[in-house]
Amino acid sequence: MSTRRIILLLILGIVLAFGGYIAYTLATTRNHSPKSTAEFSKDGLEMSVVYCRPYKKGRLIFGSSADGALQPYGEYWRMGANEATQIKINQTVNFGGQELAAGEYVVYAVPGESNWTIGLNSELGRWGAFEVDHELDIMQVEVSPGTAASEFEQFTIEFEEVDSATVHMNLMWDKTKVPVPIVRNS
Repeated sequence: MSTRRIILLLILGIVLAFGGYIAYTLATTRNHSPKSTAEFSKDGLEMSVVYCRPYKKGRLIFGSSADGALQPYGEYWRMGANEATQIKINQTVNFGGQELAAGEYVVYAVPGESNWTIGLNSELGRWGAFEVDHELDIMQVEVSPGTAASEFEQFTIEFEEVDSATVHMNLMWDKTKVPVPIVRNS
């Protein structure tokens, strides 16, 4: 067998091994951060959030980068894993204090110790942790984080009806709970 043929077979073997590794990683990523949907439907208002739910696994979730936090304060977070988190709302609402037209949006966060920025962006279908193109932001709102009643091992988003007009989209992980107020337009 010629040297050239051996080199080609070696390169082919490396490419196949790398391709197999990538395929395996993509096929099993949902095991580590399964896809989920949070839904709310009442009196004509319908909302859903599709996101992937990573686990805490003993890690520090929110905090300073110096402390080794998985999600450091002040840095972009896609609010989950795998694909970007997307929210769909069927009617105009007040989202965190600003008017939001019905539609589907990427939703992301910039966590902070005493203040979180929640952003909505029109760049749908994103995959991976890469930051959104902020030129396509629809809005950013500021909300205050709180402490969850119990610890959440897995990142969770749920809707909580506060009163007949207000629903909170709660973001919960570890001992953090961040309520984002969504108010029906009258």
